[in-house]
Amino acid sequence: MKLGKAFFDSVIIEKKTTSRSGIPKAAKWWLGAGRALIFTTILFVSLFILAWRLFDLTIIRGHEFRSLSDSNRTQERIIHAPRGHIFDRTGKILADNVPVSVYDYTRTYPGGQATSSVTGYTGEITEKELADPYYKLRGYRSGDRIGRMGIEAIFEGKLRGRDGRELVEVNASGEVTRTLGKIESVPGEDITISIDRSLTQTALEAFPADQKGAIVVSRPTTGEVLAIITSPSFDANIFSQTLSENPNLPMFNRAIGGVYPPGSTFKIVTAIAGLEEGTISEKTLFEDIGELRIGPFTFSNWYFTQYGKTEGFVDIVKAMQRSNDIYFYKLGEAVGITKLGVWARRLGVGTQLGIEIPGEAAGLMPDPAWKSKKFYTEADKEARNDEWYVGDTYHVAIGQGYLLTTPLQVNSWTNVIASHGKLCKPTIEKKQQECKDLGIKKETIDLITEGMKKACEPGGTGWPLFNFLVPVACKTGTSEFGD
Repeated sequence: MKLGKAFFDSVIIEKKTTSRSGIPKAAKWWLGAGRALIFTTILFVSLFILAWRLFDLTIIRGHEFRSLSDSNRTQERIIHAPRGHIFDRTGKILADNVPVSVYDYTRTYPGGQATSSVTGYTGEITEKELADPYYKLRGYRSGDRIGRMGIEAIFEGKLRGRDGRELVEVNASGEVTRTLGKIESVPGEDITISIDRSLTQTALEAFPADQKGAIVVSRPTTGEVLAIITSPSFDANIFSQTLSENPNLPMFNRAIGGVYPPGSTFKIVTAIAGLEEGTISEKTLFEDIGELRIGPFTFSNWYFTQYGKTEGFVDIVKAMQRSNDIYFYKLGEAVGITKLGVWARRLGVGTQLGIEIPGEAAGLMPDPAWKSKKFYTEADKEARNDEWYVGDTYHVAIGQGYLLTTPLQVNSWTNVIASHGKLCKPTIEKKQQECKDLGIKKETIDLITEGMKKACEPGGTGWPLFNFLVPVACKTGTSEFGD
């Protein structure tokens, strides 16, 4: 019985120190205490991290985040300055502004296709341009528009104006709640140019729509360009990238950048050279025999080529009236290419005249030195292509051969006759400027003027083309040009 009771007591004691799960109560206590310690540690670490983050955000980086908060609450808005207007000489608008938002404008061109090659257009500034110190120093920003050609580009500094700024406070929806400060924009400066919008439109309408070419109208005594047409052209109001890819090159200004043989219009230059050098006079006669022959080469008069007729003895007035090639072949030979070149360059051939529109070409006044450099290879020298021949002079004397000029240059040397011997720099600004007196004798001007008047009268080369109803002087010209 004692043994049995002792066993029972031991069982009872064991039951009292062991939990129902089979884990001793002491172990369970330690397990619970460990879990509590881990939880407490995690809690304190988390609180520490949160406290440190709060300290970092409010104390260490508080200024930074306050600035960011303010920037979200306040915004600086750019007030784009309207570009200056471009007016024609009569006060008609060539470039205007139309508002597209509260603080921005788009450019419109009422002259359309007629004046776009002169006014040019505006385009968004590129990243490459923004990196340029020129634009950086002048405060250009991404999204700004700048002049791309014509007046818009030439007078960018005047037309641009100065942008303003407005500091506003906004709510969470981005709506303006109040204005904190404002600096008004300063509009660009208006520009008045020499172009006549109505005259330019008339010139464009008179030009065949399917033809390539140019028209230049200017005031001889001042050099002011009244109309400048290049065809085909473009309308700056619908400008797009596709225009620059058009095979007809509508953005190429043929009036100032195209170089072509001037044809018989150059006979004005040849006549000036001959009269001023004393090679011919009012009484000098050359016989039109239909064609000149030099070895295997033939140089004929247009009248003989088309109708098989000759015009007998011709003086300078009749030569201008009838645009007689034989007369000018012989005159060019008598003057010589060197003196002819001197007078041509004096009249602006082979050099830029200085009009403000970008893209002006110089053209070419050929001479023996130029030809020697042009054809310099051994093969050229062996074939004697580098030598200057009398036939080369013949060609230049009537505005053909290697000679290349711009329509603007043709207009310029014609104006020398109209302005009684003065060479005026062409300009699109409406202004009076001094012109250079070339010292051409009055007799020379009078003789050439008389021949040009007769060219527009019955029997003259210009009469069938225009049938002028008022007295006018003109000089026709047809040139052959190709590869």
